[in-house]
Amino acid sequence: MSDVIAAMRILDAAALRARIDMPRAVRALQAALRAGFDPDDDPPRSIVDVRHGQLLLMPADLGRYAGQKLATVAPSNPARGLERIQAVYVVLDAESLTPVALLDGTELTSLRTPAMSAAMLDLVAEPDATRLVVFGTGPQGIRHVEAMRAIRPIERVRFIGRDRAKALRAVAECAASGLDIAVGDAGDVSEADLVVCATTAREPLFDADLVRDRAALVAVGSHERGVRELPGELLGRAQVIVETDRVARTEAGDVIMAFDEGHLSPADIVPMARIATGVVEVAHDRPRVVKTCGMGWQDLAVAQAALDGDGGA
Repeated sequence: MSDVIAAMRILDAAALRARIDMPRAVRALQAALRAGFDPDDDPPRSIVDVRHGQLLLMPADLGRYAGQKLATVAPSNPARGLERIQAVYVVLDAESLTPVALLDGTELTSLRTPAMSAAMLDLVAEPDATRLVVFGTGPQGIRHVEAMRAIRPIERVRFIGRDRAKALRAVAECAASGLDIAVGDAGDVSEADLVVCATTAREPLFDADLVRDRAALVAVGSHERGVRELPGELLGRAQVIVETDRVARTEAGDVIMAFDEGHLSPADIVPMARIATGVVEVAHDRPRVVKTCGMGWQDLAVAQAALDGDGGA
């Protein structure tokens, strides 16, 4: 074992969960944006197609640390009983670039993605939002229930998925005292205050007309140009919030296809940092749509909070 490896802190999934919970992860992400970090400065990630999926390299440089995530996307893994997305994460000292920690990147991603959704929906959703609809019954769908309950007084949850048995398992896993939770269908969107889309869908999951003006939505399911979860008509009448203009134009299929169809123009999208810092006001007279593809700085902000015990408060 080399000296570098011997000196690294190792945080497996259990250790990471013990060091940071959902509310602290949400605060860490909001704090990074409010402190003036510009996600446009985040290095682009690389996505490499391999025989059975994709390899993603996601570098970042933020605060005391730099970081590198190696993530894999294997579409056939759920049938094997494995996570579709798996990863390892290396944290480095920002000045010397010496590796200082190795984290379970799968657990980090499982936390970071819903925490990022919650960090933005906390800023744009109605304060009294109580009704949640979740498309997707896998780990991300389940963790998003936790995330939404961390920011809003959720009373009613409806899970929607292609496999009813999986949807029932998701309901059972999220069941809590006083929570009205059940398997639903797309029609439940018409009564939702919050809608989470965390699926592998390639076409819109519901009709745009179902969405109320008071609703806030987040779509996290893809980072590909030709894949979408939301109808273009919805984005055309919504305030559309993205990670950065660059990411939205190159990876966010929901946004790119809305551009191509003429429902949305590039000038209409709002980078999330402008919402977090108050440069752009939240449009409460129409739906708010948050589209994320995942960026390296998000992983690093959460990893830093876990290592330093600083939730960004």
